[in-house]
Amino acid sequence: MNNTLEEYKKAIKIKYELEKEGEHFDYLYNPSRGKLRDLCWLIFENDPTQDDLNVFRNLLCLDFDHTKKNKFKEQKDKFRPIETFFKGETDPSNIDAINLAAILVDFQPRPFKKFRNENEEAKRIENVERSKASATIENEVIELKSFVKNEHEESTALPKKGNLFLNLKDIFAKKMAQKIYPRKVITIAIGAVALVSSACLYFVQKKD
Repeated sequence: MNNTLEEYKKAIKIKYELEKEGEHFDYLYNPSRGKLRDLCWLIFENDPTQDDLNVFRNLLCLDFDHTKKNKFKEQKDKFRPIETFFKGETDPSNIDAINLAAILVDFQPRPFKKFRNENEEAKRIENVERSKASATIENEVIELKSFVKNEHEESTALPKKGNLFLNLKDIFAKKMAQKIYPRKVITIAIGAVALVSSACLYFVQKKD
């Protein structure tokens, strides 16, 4: 919870740094208890949420009432922790003061309970997604290892099969050459000699 509260305060402070240059510059740029009190009244005059009304009641110990502005003005000192928080002088521990600071800079989600729940839900979803991604990567690594292993086994097995095939082919070729080649060469040579002899005889007879 402490870590989440620190995150909440840091987020509010970041929002303050943005808002102090914006619409409510006059109240936030150089905040004082009186300015923050007046800004609070201005904000709550414009349809506050029930959560914001609860924060108002918890910190100021009175309900927001348009007809009791003078009584509200007496609560200036209740804004001192917010003033020093915005100025970076103190680190408030009063959750109601922190929640009212969130209201003054319109930080969402608020109050702290809602911020914590949404933050925890976001972290839970992030962890689930991270687990899924990790499982997916792990499966892909396993598949890749299996693929590489199979490729390696096939690459080492194929040359053996190829060599065996080549060896059988060479043996078969040599055997056939021993049986066929000499006889075929002799036959071709005899045929060639006979053809040349016939051609020579033809030219001699034609000349005579």
